[in-house]
Amino acid sequence: MRLSELFVRLGAFAVAAIICVFGANFAVATVEDRSVKAVQAALITNGHDFATVLGDGLQVILEGEAPTEANRFRAISTAGSMVDASRVIDNMSVTPSEALQAPEFSMEILRNDSGISLIGLIPAATDREALTETLADLAGQDANFADFLETADYDVPAGWDNSVDFALRALEQLPRSKISVRAGRVAVEAISDSAEEKARFENDLRRITPQGQLVTLDIMAPRQVVSPFVTRFIKDADGARFDSCVADTPAAERRIVAAGQAAGVEGRMGCTVALGAPSARWADTVTMALEAVDELGAGTVTISDTQVTLVAQPGAVEGLFDRVAGELENALPESFALEAVLPAAPTPGNEGPPQFIATLSPEGLVQLRGRVSDELLNTTAENFARAKFGSNDISMATRVVDGLPREWAVRVLAGVEALSSLSNGSVTVEPENMIVRGNSGIEDAGGIISRLLIDKLGSTADFQVDVTYVEALDPIAALPTEEECLAQITAATSSRKITFDPGSANIAGEGASILDDIAEILQRCPDKRIEVAGYTDSQGSESGNQRLSQQRADAVLDALRIRRVPVAAFRAVGYGEENPIADNETEEGREANRRIEFTLITSESTEEPTALEQIEAEAAAADAAEDDAEEASE
Repeated sequence: MRLSELFVRLGAFAVAAIICVFGANFAVATVEDRSVKAVQAALITNGHDFATVLGDGLQVILEGEAPTEANRFRAISTAGSMVDASRVIDNMSVTPSEALQAPEFSMEILRNDSGISLIGLIPAATDREALTETLADLAGQDANFADFLETADYDVPAGWDNSVDFALRALEQLPRSKISVRAGRVAVEAISDSAEEKARFENDLRRITPQGQLVTLDIMAPRQVVSPFVTRFIKDADGARFDSCVADTPAAERRIVAAGQAAGVEGRMGCTVALGAPSARWADTVTMALEAVDELGAGTVTISDTQVTLVAQPGAVEGLFDRVAGELENALPESFALEAVLPAAPTPGNEGPPQFIATLSPEGLVQLRGRVSDELLNTTAENFARAKFGSNDISMATRVVDGLPREWAVRVLAGVEALSSLSNGSVTVEPENMIVRGNSGIEDAGGIISRLLIDKLGSTADFQVDVTYVEALDPIAALPTEEECLAQITAATSSRKITFDPGSANIAGEGASILDDIAEILQRCPDKRIEVAGYTDSQGSESGNQRLSQQRADAVLDALRIRRVPVAAFRAVGYGEENPIADNETEEGREANRRIEFTLITSESTEEPTALEQIEAEAAAADAAEDDAEEASE
């Protein structure tokens, strides 16, 4: 073969090889481009747009940051469904997960006559054993106790311990309640037996609420049953006012109050929400009656059960009265009846009416004076007053006269009974009118008196009730606070002290009379948490002084218990020679340091000792006992 032919063939072979190489590269590029596009489209379609796709020959590279490991795995699987999985290269990262948030700890305690139930999620660090033991003791041996608590191992949130402590203290006082506990917040729902008990619960719970603790109280008292169901409204020269106001629902109360304000009542007012309304349309009837009096300009309307009595002022315009009374009568609901009274104008020159006057002084002295119809009424009024006021301190200045109205005896006895609802005041009885004025510690005293007089004298009776509620006279609202109780004890012991026989816990000297005074103070301060602390001077061993101070504190607590002071929430603590208030180097200083102190137990000071503290305390007590034994042997 000639050399030229050889070169020609070699050149043809090289050209073919080059064409093959270019063809192969073109094929690979085409496959790569199509693979990248196909994978990218599939990722976007399946919601994995966080991933980007790169081609490297036949390999498909996934890059980007997946929100979660699951999203990353799904993106790889999607790419593997479009090309051979072996060609998929994963270069994706995963967004770091945030630290797990602690759950909101909460606990609900349900208490009723059958027992106590506990449900919720609490921190694992909570002393669950002590918590359940306290609640089980509160439930009692014969009651059920159910614990459905769960725990989570997270830090105890700020305010949790104070909330739990307050909830337990509240539960002690509320036998029918649900208490919801969260860190820094406690919601109390409870049922009381009466309005008075409701007020006492609310006062006591507010007094023991720790500073900074958010507390929501919803204590329900059963509605009282009022009979007769009476609302009485007056508008005269002295202004517009209610002598008695009752409503069957809170919504009805709001409507009646709004109607009273529209008719001229000024200042804050409210109605007693009670059971006993004769009709579901009670509020409709009352509001229409108030509008009628307002349109007359003056007068009195009394709605007693289904009887509506409209009395105009003497001398009112007859035509206006007839129109207003006629419109009211036609508008009243079917079950109600109207009696309209237009008194005659007074005749000039008449002498004043006969009177019977009963007064009650702030000190409790009752005086009856004025006119009575006979000796029987005179004796009956005196005995009735003694029964109502529970006192022999009744002053009689009455006079028997003839010509009094036939119903005079009923009016006199009704006046004495009305006076018994006051703390101090007076009742003036006349043939056509009765005036009750005074102060009371009962919030609804005016309504109580009005209902009494309507029941005794009839719905057409004319009377005026002007009673002021004085909180200081309210036996519940006037209860002293913890701080006031402690101040009274401090005052009682400021110039004298409880002393003991030397080296013993026997109360000596005037200690008994001091304890009598302290017991009297504490009996006016129920449900208080007080610490009785005993202190000694520094003479003797430290352990012996601690033991003696504890014995003396216990002796004071026992003495108070004997004097019928409720000491269930008290504690006696002996501090030995700690916290001296004077110099132990002098006799006067040592005498001052030997003392009993009374302090309030705060939420911070009620924590139970830890197990370690308990072990250390027991060890210290054992050491003290050994020291005492050694001293005795010497």
